[in-house]
Amino acid sequence: MKRLYRLSALLLVGSTSAFSQTVSPQGQSTSDAPVLEEITVYGEAEGDSVIQNPFLAPVEGTKVFAGKRATVIDLDALPKVQANNYRQALALTPGLLFSEETTPLVSLGYRGIGEPHRMQFMQVLKDGIPIHADPFGYPEAYYTPPLDTVDRIEFIRGGGSLMYGPQPGGALNYITYMPNRESPFSFRTQNIVGSDDLFSSYTAVDGTLGSLGYYGYFNHRESNGFREANSDYRLDGGHFKLAWDIDADTRLIFGFDGYEEEHGEPGGLTASDFAKNPDKTTRFNDQFRLKRYAGTLELQHTFQPGTELSVKSWAGYYQRWSKRQRGGGFGTLPTGANASTNSIENQEFYTFGFEPRVRHDWEAWGNTHTLAAGMQFYYLTSPRQDQRGFEPDADNGITTQDSLRETVYGSLFVENKFTFGKLSITPGFRMEMINQSVNVQNYNPATGALTSEAARADFEAQPLFGLGISYDLGSDTELYANVSQSYRTTVFSEAIVAETGVTTTDAGPSVGWNYEIGYRGTPRTWITYDTSLFLVDLDNRFGLNGNVLRSVGRSINYGWDGAMQVDVIGLADQLNGTNNVERIGSLNVYANATLLQAKLYGGPNDGATPQYAPEYIIRTGLIYNLKNKVKISFLGTFVDDHFADDAQTANRFIPGYMTWDLTAEVKVTKNFTAMAGLNNVFDESYYSRVRNDGIDPGYGRNFYVGGSFQF
Repeated sequence: MKRLYRLSALLLVGSTSAFSQTVSPQGQSTSDAPVLEEITVYGEAEGDSVIQNPFLAPVEGTKVFAGKRATVIDLDALPKVQANNYRQALALTPGLLFSEETTPLVSLGYRGIGEPHRMQFMQVLKDGIPIHADPFGYPEAYYTPPLDTVDRIEFIRGGGSLMYGPQPGGALNYITYMPNRESPFSFRTQNIVGSDDLFSSYTAVDGTLGSLGYYGYFNHRESNGFREANSDYRLDGGHFKLAWDIDADTRLIFGFDGYEEEHGEPGGLTASDFAKNPDKTTRFNDQFRLKRYAGTLELQHTFQPGTELSVKSWAGYYQRWSKRQRGGGFGTLPTGANASTNSIENQEFYTFGFEPRVRHDWEAWGNTHTLAAGMQFYYLTSPRQDQRGFEPDADNGITTQDSLRETVYGSLFVENKFTFGKLSITPGFRMEMINQSVNVQNYNPATGALTSEAARADFEAQPLFGLGISYDLGSDTELYANVSQSYRTTVFSEAIVAETGVTTTDAGPSVGWNYEIGYRGTPRTWITYDTSLFLVDLDNRFGLNGNVLRSVGRSINYGWDGAMQVDVIGLADQLNGTNNVERIGSLNVYANATLLQAKLYGGPNDGATPQYAPEYIIRTGLIYNLKNKVKISFLGTFVDDHFADDAQTANRFIPGYMTWDLTAEVKVTKNFTAMAGLNNVFDESYYSRVRNDGIDPGYGRNFYVGGSFQF
């Protein structure tokens, strides 16, 4: 069967097929290069449904994408994705592993590079601004934008560290909606209900008055969850954005986010309990709460055609709070004396960042070349307090540890796209400078007396180099190649170890090289493809070996990504000289696959396969679209066996699984659209995530129905 799967994977390739359009400040759409005398905002207004090119342009604004493996995840290609279902959102994108869980939080892995938990090995951004709790000392993305508010997601593989900073797993950049430039006021509300008392609501207003555009939304989602108890969640989020065209060459964009979320943590299971009852709860008192408030300000200015400036600044407050009952073990109920107490953790993050970027086109040797450069300054102060509660569900208790963490970061970066006819060569350089400090005070959990103090400060200076090459073969096809460095900084938990009995030895940054060569294109309106070979070499991987936090060696992960999408009705039109797409719509057959081989070298797990590195991930299915009035998708995901730890421990084994989702969206009238979906159609019993507390089961068959009203 494995051989059959591998053979199938070699035959399957996929992505989205469509033409890209960008939105100018005046709201005009064009698939040509933007008019340089005006500022171009690469995003759509809320409610637009233009399916964009799956490949980013060589240069967009102040950023150079030439020679990078950069793709677009355009949610308009599918029926509206509900309840932040990333299994559906990633249907057309190879290489990303969705580690599903019972909570509304998101975990994504990439090509077997580290644990997917909270996307900690990836750079995660919203409109180009990092949204990890702290991208350096605590790179966990507890907050991600509701997909209802996202125009598209840009995923940059090789070269992501040169463009945005550390993390070897690439960069995921959520591009959110811009104000509607063609109307003074528009309104949209979307509401759905579903299994396990799911209720999701999204309401947005936007428009433009004179030179001022505005966009605001409120999002609410709640559910009791599918576990027996303590899997309920509730989240509320809002956003407000103003875009002011000061003149034809200058624009200011102001944004503010508010987000609060809380959920129960029903605990993990053993393999035998999962087989008997995957809905079982083993933790009845554990809870998690999150708050995030952030403001952003961006200046866009065109000095002259081909010379642009972007200056972004941001400041925010982030709070992560949890309480977890003590006692118990892997998939077991808390027992013994410890079960009458709990651990309470409160972390706060106060952040400030500033990033100017400039792009300048220059002429030489009969061609136009593009220089992109900039810098970033980032500051964080982060207090953390740990307490011991004396009830299983206590919200406060006696302080066991107080710590104060600080990060000061600066970077300088430059890339230049040299163009020689159809060939472009883009060398890049980034200099990273990070100073982290941690001060910890430990207290006796019974008396509250101070027992010890510790302090540590680390400065890291990390140069990064990269080179991208692209050759235009004509007919919207190209060859590309990229080699670039990446790295992962030392995080706070590796600098000062909080867990009793755990020691650290050789904490230091992990440094890697990413290599990729591929061929992609949209030679006809009915076909899109992208195929590449890759290798990721990551040295000084950090992990827990017994009670020692240390380097667990070097990993080399290599393989093949392939993606293809074919509109069979469009193909028939071309063969027969007909125009049935306009009459009956398009039927896209898509498939994409990642074949992966990964191995650890040196360290305690020499020769083992790294965690979350399945040999294949295959996605395939059908997407029907009739003039954006009717959209129906049938989406399949196939994932091979793999392990959730580097030591390949028996209870961390994740069996292969296969899921299918059926979703639909029908525009009933000009103002009303009906939506419905059946997730995990064949009720696959599976799990894709295992943590220290046990197996986190996947969601069985579930449904939703609802609709949206707009004017």
